[in-house]
Amino acid sequence: MKKTGAALVRFALEQLGIRHTFGIPGVHTTELYDQLHSSEHITPILVTHEGGAAFMADAVSRTGAGIGTLLIVPAAGVTHAASGIGEAGIDGIPMLILCGGIHSESDHRYQLHEMDQHALLTPITKATWRIRCHEDVIPTLYRAYETAVSGEPGPVFVEIPYNIGNFLGEVERMPEWRGMPLARSPERKLIETAARELVAARQPGFFVGWGAMQARQALITLAEHLEAPVATTLQGLSAFPADHPLHTGMGMGEYAVPAATEVFAEVDCLLAVGTRFSEIPTGSYGVRPPPALIHVDINPAVFNANYPARHVIEGDAATVMPALLEEVMALKQAPANTGIHRRIAGHKAAYRQEWRSHDSKDRVNPVVFFDQLRRALKDDAIIVADDGNHTFLAAELMPIIGARTFLSPSDFNAMGYCVPAVIGARLANPDRQVVGIAGDGAFAMTAMELLTAAREELGVVVFVFNDGELSQIAQAQYLPYRRKTCTVLGKVDYGALARALGTAYVELTGNGEVADAIDRALELAADGKAVVVNVHIDYSKPTRFTKGVIKTNLGRMAPRDKVHIVGRALWRRIVS
Repeated sequence: MKKTGAALVRFALEQLGIRHTFGIPGVHTTELYDQLHSSEHITPILVTHEGGAAFMADAVSRTGAGIGTLLIVPAAGVTHAASGIGEAGIDGIPMLILCGGIHSESDHRYQLHEMDQHALLTPITKATWRIRCHEDVIPTLYRAYETAVSGEPGPVFVEIPYNIGNFLGEVERMPEWRGMPLARSPERKLIETAARELVAARQPGFFVGWGAMQARQALITLAEHLEAPVATTLQGLSAFPADHPLHTGMGMGEYAVPAATEVFAEVDCLLAVGTRFSEIPTGSYGVRPPPALIHVDINPAVFNANYPARHVIEGDAATVMPALLEEVMALKQAPANTGIHRRIAGHKAAYRQEWRSHDSKDRVNPVVFFDQLRRALKDDAIIVADDGNHTFLAAELMPIIGARTFLSPSDFNAMGYCVPAVIGARLANPDRQVVGIAGDGAFAMTAMELLTAAREELGVVVFVFNDGELSQIAQAQYLPYRRKTCTVLGKVDYGALARALGTAYVELTGNGEVADAIDRALELAADGKAVVVNVHIDYSKPTRFTKGVIKTNLGRMAPRDKVHIVGRALWRRIVS
């Protein structure tokens, strides 16, 4: 039979259960977009910038609603999307990237959009393919999907040349998708050894990342059985419910909230699940795990990369953790109550009171905002944070309850994530509340994607934490330098911007308005309106994360460099 490559792509995407694609059409992809226009299962979403498209696709995957899929033009579309692709690549998020390509049988050079896209994307994707003939389209897309979601997930790239995508070609058949093979079981001896280590420990503790998401219930049961405190990474905040009495917060060193810092100081056996021990989750490598470290991860390359592990278990946490739970329960009866729950609760309450006692003057105190936001949202509401000071305020002060309900760029730290991501998350989860929190600097990067939210009539809320600065870096500058360079923003009329983009607008200027402003924004969103809320936030109190990271980095400096930085800060403080 004769089919265009575009028709074959549509068939494969429908077989894979794709519901949305994100991108901007171009001359190389017109036939692909025309095919999707006729699909009863797939809706192509027009974006304002391919970088936003990549963040939307990333959010679709993070919420567990299928694999986020890009459909972009070659060259400029690829370079624009590269930040979002890189974020997915380093964070372990599956993404399917479909891209047009130049005419592969032309004798001409310097075609429109001609470049080696694969060389550009190889470092930030798991694999790339260039379609050679019509017969290869469907099998290649199936293979790309399997690669994206198997092992440690990540983005994959498929280039479809213009002459294959747009023109007819011969294919023998259109094979149906047969599904993924079952994950292999973990090695039993490794499970038994790790279980004995946990049972023998005086005080075990857990450190869980995004890779532990599918093992959430097994982790909860195991933590309760061992009475083990549980800390999470930033990316893994929703891997363990914050309202559980054993949850301590993000991190476990001096950069963490007091509940985690104090309780984990006594942990003599650490079970780390689905985390690489990368820079952000460890507070710039400020943690000191105990010698009895058990590391579970699907990617063996992470073992012993930053911290030596006594035991390593390669495998999917979804299969490893139930097996480990079964073995531990066979070895140990449920423990007596040690009072650790009360200690964790006491530290948490004291830390929130510390924030409530902070004088925010005429601006919004972060803990007041997050208290009211948690009150107003359902447990399964999706909360998207961008990259910045607000990210760590949310991590410290916003209890995350449901699985896959906190999305944020982590190790790649790409600013501009929030606005597009709330769009992707809402499209993939139309029956759930979706809100975003963005610093004013991050908001400025991708605010134009609100055009997409307004056009698609998506009921999302974006809270803009407005302080007029790139606050995370401004704080990091001011402490050692006593001045801020290129981190002070210009003034923006957010009301005018919201109206221009077709969204509703709410202004929030002080603590007394917080509850009403949040309720109003959520009411507007429930009616299908995208909403911008201008939050006049108080950033004068630094987060534990910021203080801890600065202390850690200062502590590891050579004495000469330390004296130079501290001396300069003191001198500038005197003369300023």
